[in-house]
Amino acid sequence: MTLEPDYIHIATEGPLGFAARRYCLQNGLSFTTSYHTQIPEYLRKRLPVPLGISYAFMRRFHNAARQTMVATQNQQKLLEKWKFKNIVRWSRGVDTDLFTPDRKAQLSLRQPLFVYAGRVAVEKNIDAFLKLDLPGSRCIIGDGPALKELKARYPDVLFTGYQFGKDLAEHLAAADVFVFPSRTDTFGIVMLEAMACGLPVAAFPVTGPLDVVKQGETGILDHDLRRAALAALDLDRNRCREEALRHTWEAATRQFLNNLVPA
Repeated sequence: MTLEPDYIHIATEGPLGFAARRYCLQNGLSFTTSYHTQIPEYLRKRLPVPLGISYAFMRRFHNAARQTMVATQNQQKLLEKWKFKNIVRWSRGVDTDLFTPDRKAQLSLRQPLFVYAGRVAVEKNIDAFLKLDLPGSRCIIGDGPALKELKARYPDVLFTGYQFGKDLAEHLAAADVFVFPSRTDTFGIVMLEAMACGLPVAAFPVTGPLDVVKQGETGILDHDLRRAALAALDLDRNRCREEALRHTWEAATRQFLNNLVPA
């Protein structure tokens, strides 16, 4: 059977992505790509690879596409700075029926509760959160290669491991502030999930938070993460929920479909 797609979208730069890209170029087919992860910055965290080399590699991959989709305006500006071409926007959505302030996990922790959810790895910069002198309690939701080390270094922190669906939503809703210490995420959909649960966000003013968080309304962005976390306690949880309701998967899907080009 011959595959004759109307549209071809390559979602990742991994082995399957390179195979699909090669097939399209060899057969004169148009395709789109999406840029989800700041791989050059991730590599820099682990290996002494200059950003210029990594970005040149990524640019070569994506500039062969008719369009490359990114989640935020700041991510678009960053890639354009590195000479990426044909950048278009593709936002994200959140399930506001699942992620809601109405159902909370019963956690026997001192208040206020500051929470992080996501992959527990060096590139997420979780140590920047855990070393803060904050009142109340801190909670880390998720798993990853840095979990064992962080648990040993911070025995007073609640590490829940992976949580999914309803359990994840209920753990988020039980907190007071969502702390997002990453400096390398292109979006950070978990911030929308936290906001849907009524949590204000504390984060650094970098790509991702700059486009997701409304400063002083749904979160606080500050190079001093402790100051951001404490200030976020005073924000209106209802306003956070209202903002999350604007980000539907229907709107995100419509945007994606509009970005596709015929093969």
